[in-house]
Amino acid sequence: MTAAPADSPSATPAGGAAISTSGQPLHAVLFEGIHPIVEELLPQAGFTVERHAHALPRERLIEVLGRADLVGIRSKSRVDSELLAAAPRLFAIGCFCIGVDQVDLRAAALRGIAVFNAPFSNTRSVAELTIAEVVALSRRLFDKSAALHGGRWDKSASGCREVRGRTLGIVGYGHIGSQVSVLAEAMGLRVLYHDISPKLPMGNARPVATLEELLASADVVSLHVPATPATRGLLGAAEIARLRPGAFVINNARGNVVDLPALAEALRAGHVGGAAIDVFPAEPEESSCPFACDLAGLPNVILTPHIGGSTEEAQEAIARDVCAKLVRFARNGSTSTAVNVPEVDLPQLRPDQHRILHFHHNVPGVLGRMHTMLATLGVNINAEHLQSSGDVSYVILDVDPVGGEAVKRGLAEVPETIRLRTLW
Repeated sequence: MTAAPADSPSATPAGGAAISTSGQPLHAVLFEGIHPIVEELLPQAGFTVERHAHALPRERLIEVLGRADLVGIRSKSRVDSELLAAAPRLFAIGCFCIGVDQVDLRAAALRGIAVFNAPFSNTRSVAELTIAEVVALSRRLFDKSAALHGGRWDKSASGCREVRGRTLGIVGYGHIGSQVSVLAEAMGLRVLYHDISPKLPMGNARPVATLEELLASADVVSLHVPATPATRGLLGAAEIARLRPGAFVINNARGNVVDLPALAEALRAGHVGGAAIDVFPAEPEESSCPFACDLAGLPNVILTPHIGGSTEEAQEAIARDVCAKLVRFARNGSTSTAVNVPEVDLPQLRPDQHRILHFHHNVPGVLGRMHTMLATLGVNINAEHLQSSGDVSYVILDVDPVGGEAVKRGLAEVPETIRLRTLW
């Protein structure tokens, strides 16, 4: 990759407006109905904001990204290496959601573009939906409601159970899974969980060693895992066959985790007693687009349009969280909590200091060349913090005020430079 030009976007330190080297405010472009609180937070930090209600067609997206310093997306906008190459000003992406699989993280890292998300902000909303679905499936609430909507009075208690005393099996005991565990125990459920790494149990929840053991023991199986190659098809035909007869399946995680045709077949055969699915392998780009699913029309099946985190509280919390990370990175250079680049943090920049933010390829000798060049220009380094991750390194240097243009040119000419920003 060629080195970043010396006039890469730069910004003023904390307390001032975010300004590019052209003298204009940094420009943030936001997609997909991100919570309107961003229209207060980003302008307060000195950014201009451009909003688009939906994900854009690829040709239009290329055009829009070309003028963006920061980009905010949710789950529908896919940002691949080609789009990143068409956005030379872009230095940060905010995923206003939990997942980041819609961004080519490695390609972004190799361009010095930090990617941030909000991994915890919608935890409660997803957990509450999960518990509501446990109750709704157990009481067959959607079937009863549909019958009344169709003019049929069905007061039978057949197949309707209390949740107290039943066993909930949680696959993935992270932030959401553990929160579900706490709420479930409060309602009297027995909780088992399985995770690929050791996790501290909440309350009386008990870990089980294998997924197979959990599937054979649970009355309700709830999935809370990320989208990875290891979780693709995690609940396939063989795993569904291991479920207890009449068990329920809940997936509020990722659409490719469950084999929906296999689940539909098990529901028709009566082996699975019900399901609640909020995420799907293929989801419409817009509300006006048609939707089809193998589970549609089956009894005791709840289908929701990816609304696990769609509460006012969660969306505002996500917006505040991601905005804070983007502003901090733009103003201070902090990559703390970034998901794709080395995490580097220094205290807030002092007014009497200049800050250099330098992404470079992780090979020997780069810092030595930087130090030599800075020393030649008479630059005094007061603080330095370097971290590397894979083949990308990121260093923050605090220096005494110097002739900025000469420093920028010198650093940009270091062959391993990926991206350079300066704060002064």
